[in-house]
Amino acid sequence: MGGFFGVVSSKDCVNDLFFGTDYHSHLGTRRGGLAVRSPDGFRRYIHDITNSQFRSKFEDDLRKLSGTSGIGVISDYEDQPLIIGSHLGPYAIVTVGVIQNLDKLAASAYQKRTTHFSEMSGTEINPTELVATLINQEATFEDGIRRAQEAIEGSCSMLLLTNCGVYAARDRFGRTPVILGCKDHATAVTMETTAFPNLDYEVVRELGPGEVVRISGDGIEPKKEPLDRLQICSFLWVYYGYPSSSYEGINVEAARNRCGAALARRDRDITVDVVAGVPDSGTAHAIGYANEAKISYQRPFVKYTPTWPRSFMPQDQSIRELVARMKLIPIRELIEGRRLLFCEDSIVRGTQLRDIIQRLYGFGAREVHMRPACPPLVFGCKYLNFSRSRSVLDLAGRKAIQALEGRDNHHLEDYANPCSDRHCAMVEWIRKKLNLTTLRYQQLDDMIEAVGLPRDKVCTHCWSGAE
Repeated sequence: MGGFFGVVSSKDCVNDLFFGTDYHSHLGTRRGGLAVRSPDGFRRYIHDITNSQFRSKFEDDLRKLSGTSGIGVISDYEDQPLIIGSHLGPYAIVTVGVIQNLDKLAASAYQKRTTHFSEMSGTEINPTELVATLINQEATFEDGIRRAQEAIEGSCSMLLLTNCGVYAARDRFGRTPVILGCKDHATAVTMETTAFPNLDYEVVRELGPGEVVRISGDGIEPKKEPLDRLQICSFLWVYYGYPSSSYEGINVEAARNRCGAALARRDRDITVDVVAGVPDSGTAHAIGYANEAKISYQRPFVKYTPTWPRSFMPQDQSIRELVARMKLIPIRELIEGRRLLFCEDSIVRGTQLRDIIQRLYGFGAREVHMRPACPPLVFGCKYLNFSRSRSVLDLAGRKAIQALEGRDNHHLEDYANPCSDRHCAMVEWIRKKLNLTTLRYQQLDDMIEAVGLPRDKVCTHCWSGAE
């Protein structure tokens, strides 16, 4: 997915920028970048963070950076920030989101005959450079941002570091959060409120869908009013948001506790010895389940974090599986002879989970029950790329449909309906493939209630197919 942080200060901003960006490391996979503006101009650093921590790559750069405004990014794929020269003046830009019509927009830009793209990776156009190209076609930054937002299919939130401050823009439907914060001498913008407390910022407010503001030494200046329709990604609370962060005023850890409790309330006929979470994102769901069910919460697996990256990072499936295996260490004394119920944030492909389950049986588990905190993923994400899967056919739900129907796209709405026979058959197919004693998914209405926003304010496309 990726994440960003920006700051404008009356003092040097580099430390705040460094730590604020670092607090987004759980969101990204490939690149980290910082750009700072000083009286001497713009300075930028980008590093590969695939197999190392953001901090370790950028610590040596800090003494080379100084300035009172800057932006930073943790990126899924592309190199960022980019420094752009344009008729609007020089600026640095970072983006987060997915541009589904990138090729179409690039082809349209090429028709002008003077357009070129230089930040290429092989034959692929850097999406952030494409966004900059759209912005540069207008007479002002705010008009350019508006043009880009209206042209993009998918989602795109962005920060622009200019000579007159930082422009912050939330994507048109607010699928990603963009939050403003202040302290005595500085104003910051973040995707994760986790970045604020230890840097002494207080939350001011969230940008609305499609809203654009400029942050400068004079404060926060509205540049484009928010749109009416909010469709924030509900997976923020279920999976990839950080536990201490809040979006739309709702804390992630608390929402996950409520998700787990909702699972337990529908699970009165199961007798188990232990409730556990698949580390780390399943932990809060499991605590909520255990508290509601009055069952002991324990950790049959512990996670070794000093050297192993997140298992969804690598492109290669075999490497993902190796990382997932090596970083989770089983504790035989808490597994052998026991009936275990695990809460997990979701089941995407199921490949790593299948290995975990087999290891539990190998260490003597009597039963293994699984409770994902969201419904089966039937539709691929079109907006944020929360998963490394390149195809919707990688999804465990779609594999089940393919096996049951002979094709993967048949009766999708029926399979997404938890009351249908097809849905039950899909879940049973996945249960057998994973070799689970029982498998029960969260119901969508329960998940939305646990999040705490009206259903029409959150995106549920992955589960329901709703646009």
